[in-house]
Amino acid sequence: MLGFSIFPEVSGMPHTEREELTPKESNQLLLPGGHPPMWNHMDSIGPIGLPHREGVPGCSQEGLPYPSNSSELPVSPQVLECLQQFKVTGTQLQQIQASLLDSMEQALGGQASPASAVRMLPTYVGSIPHGTEQGDFVVLELGATGASLRVLWVTLMGTGGHRMEPRSQEFVIPPEVMLGPGQQLFDFAAHCLSEFLDALPVGKQGLQLGFSFSFPCHQTGLDRSTLISWTKGFRCSGVEGHDVVQLLRDAIKRHGAYNIDVVAVVNDTVGTMMGCEPGVGPCEVGLVVDTGTNACYMEEARHVAVLDEDRGRVCVSVEWGSFGDDGVLGPMLTIFDHALDRESLNPGAQRFEKMIGGLYLGELVRLVLVHLAQRGVLFGGCTSPALLSRGSILLEHVAEMEDPWAGAARVHALLQDLGLNVGASDVELVQYVCAAVFTRAARLCAAALAAVLSRLQHSREQQILQIAVATGGRVFEQHPSFLSILQETVMLLTPECDVSFIPSVDGGGRGVAMVTAVAARLAAHRHLLEETLAPFQLNHEQLAAVQAQMREAMVKGLRGEASSLRMLPTYVRATPDGSERGDFLALDLGGTNFRVLLVRVTAEGVKITNQIYSIPENVAQGSGQQGILLNWTKGFSASDCEGQDIVCLLREAIGRRQAVELNVVAIVNDTVGTMMSCGYEDPRCEVGLIVGTGTNACYMEELRNVAAVAGDSGQMCINMEWGAFGDDGSLGLLRTCFDASVDQASINPGKQSFEKMISGMYLGEIVRHILLHLTSLGVLFRGQQTQRLQTRDIFKTKFLSEIESDSLALRQVRAILEDLGLSLTSDDALMVLEVCQAVSQRAAQLCGAGVAAVVEKIRENRGLEELTVSIGVDGTLYKLHPHFSSLVAATVRELAPRCVVTFLQSEDGSGKGAALVTAVACRLAQMARV
Repeated sequence: MLGFSIFPEVSGMPHTEREELTPKESNQLLLPGGHPPMWNHMDSIGPIGLPHREGVPGCSQEGLPYPSNSSELPVSPQVLECLQQFKVTGTQLQQIQASLLDSMEQALGGQASPASAVRMLPTYVGSIPHGTEQGDFVVLELGATGASLRVLWVTLMGTGGHRMEPRSQEFVIPPEVMLGPGQQLFDFAAHCLSEFLDALPVGKQGLQLGFSFSFPCHQTGLDRSTLISWTKGFRCSGVEGHDVVQLLRDAIKRHGAYNIDVVAVVNDTVGTMMGCEPGVGPCEVGLVVDTGTNACYMEEARHVAVLDEDRGRVCVSVEWGSFGDDGVLGPMLTIFDHALDRESLNPGAQRFEKMIGGLYLGELVRLVLVHLAQRGVLFGGCTSPALLSRGSILLEHVAEMEDPWAGAARVHALLQDLGLNVGASDVELVQYVCAAVFTRAARLCAAALAAVLSRLQHSREQQILQIAVATGGRVFEQHPSFLSILQETVMLLTPECDVSFIPSVDGGGRGVAMVTAVAARLAAHRHLLEETLAPFQLNHEQLAAVQAQMREAMVKGLRGEASSLRMLPTYVRATPDGSERGDFLALDLGGTNFRVLLVRVTAEGVKITNQIYSIPENVAQGSGQQGILLNWTKGFSASDCEGQDIVCLLREAIGRRQAVELNVVAIVNDTVGTMMSCGYEDPRCEVGLIVGTGTNACYMEELRNVAAVAGDSGQMCINMEWGAFGDDGSLGLLRTCFDASVDQASINPGKQSFEKMISGMYLGEIVRHILLHLTSLGVLFRGQQTQRLQTRDIFKTKFLSEIESDSLALRQVRAILEDLGLSLTSDDALMVLEVCQAVSQRAAQLCGAGVAAVVEKIRENRGLEELTVSIGVDGTLYKLHPHFSSLVAATVRELAPRCVVTFLQSEDGSGKGAALVTAVACRLAQMARV
């Protein structure tokens, strides 16, 4: 018989020496209220009896049963030896926590070996519910409750809808199916599905199914999952190494009764997390202690090496049941753990699970009771055939016997059902055995959960982690004190975590339906997002058309014909040659600030002293007679400037001040100044580009092509004023409804079309209008419009640059948006990021198409097979945005392959260039006089 074959070996096994709690550790493990754990009392157990506890009769402070007559209960050394083996010290718990955390991080980084302690499997569940999910879903659960299969019909009602209880049916899986061919198991599942649906008015409608498959699997998609190994008593052939979703689909197809689409496969742990009722905050950890045990949590996707993703989060299944398979649990394993493992279906595997999972707790208790009975401590030294039979004591039996409220009569009855002769002291001793096994399980589980919480607290860089943990499984349901012990131990091991535990609803079935519903919601939202952003995705043909249209507009403008490009001569006929010398005063106006610069050009270089002044809005949009030179873009609208000689206006303003005599030598815009500034460092710099608040370009054109200026030889810098490109409607096919909205709300509707698609002053507004649209579709912010999002100009250029930074984690993106007053989820943050990327990418590509038109014009002017040219660039968008410059360069290479273009960032903006224009003008004038 099985019992007799095991225990002669058990009795002869050496007892493992166990580390004792030091006084310091004992203090660390005080329970709330200052009560020491049960083990501190057990350390003092002597030959007379157990100490009597004050308080609730029959229950200790740690949820362990203390018999009311315990002071009269004699305890033998053999009982003490048995129970002492189940003691886990505070130091050991911390070692488990640290070791598991180390294994988790190794597995996440792809450093783990095939025999890794934990697997850290991505589940491809990238989003938690936000309450709007609705619809009817079928759920098939396999492996969550041992030797049974459950089918559910779950109806989700979305926000505000009343909760509907799911309909379900449980089917017992015959042992021959659990151990037979895999096809037989999945055919059995398909038959159960049909039998369940036959009782519902389903008809021929298509059904979406979530498959809860609670075994270690390697997932490569939400609906693709390969079984790694069977656990929990299953050992079907032909399944390990195969996609279980495909096996289920094939079985459903063979059965042919219903049109069922398997949308997602998840394990029971993920279902538990996803089915968590919404509380104060999001639930991002799932913990199951049922037949087996496992946990899952939402990890930053960038930390999961196998995914190769930079953004977002993904639910990771820890698969901690196999923790300890590498031997790390050796000092904590008892003779009973070793005996149980030897007789299991998978010896040497799932060692941690075998100390915690409900499938094994009853068997551990049985082994201890047999051990004590054979040594004459229990049941008068007698066993029974039932007690000697493996599996005769189940989880529910242990829960009842350990329950202090069940009463001695109930325990007595359960033991008698096993054919045992129960003595007066046996009931209390059996309760202690049950308590010891369960307490160890709860504390080990707490140490593992503490590792997960520490991981989250560290990765999210939060001083105090506030998080909800969804709990599920029959151990929690049947053994209330398990949770209390777990909570107390977690609090001791992770004092920096504020954890709330939320019981799972209907065993995770609703959660599996929620995974399916979230997948459907995300797919629908993804379609709407892609549809919205599609007009911003410009292909080669569209960009080449923009390049050709700009070339045509350039030629027309140079000829003096009607064109959206003014192509204004700047009368700058040369770039610096390095011989310029002297002191020059430069005034820089055109952005949001006004700068005055004293520029000293010497043989050693250029030295600049400057002062910056902010321009009040009433001045920028007031009367031009206030002495500020203004143009018609970038938010300026001062009157009485258009059509006036701006040099005269400046000279008159200087005269009104009567403070100093100044000779206004040259008037240039910031674009020309940028080109001249970079030209001082690189003589090949013949193009200037500004992409900041506004945008513009200039370049050195052959004078013979400039109709407005006499002469056929030499060159002249042309100020393109390309911000107005497209004002004639040539960009109509590329403009979106969001561009139209931004244009209508601007101070110059119908003007500066190109600038409003490129420059930093407008990109944030385009983003805001897109977000408003997506919110109205229910894609963002749960469909709830906020006053903050209605506010103009909340998205500045710097926010777009920060949001798109590669160095930012998604939580930092969320923080930036929350600082703007937007309440959002991680999914929202990811979509906002995509919107920003789409808008800025289009801007950079359009800018690159314009630059390609310019350099190709220069190349053709000079009849060159290949042109090597440099471009001086300034502007906050170009300089600060993490990807704008590289996108511009890539577009130029694509559209102008025969031009080798180098982009030079201006060191001091347009102010230095304005001084150098003056210096060059003075040099040329002196040469003319000579």
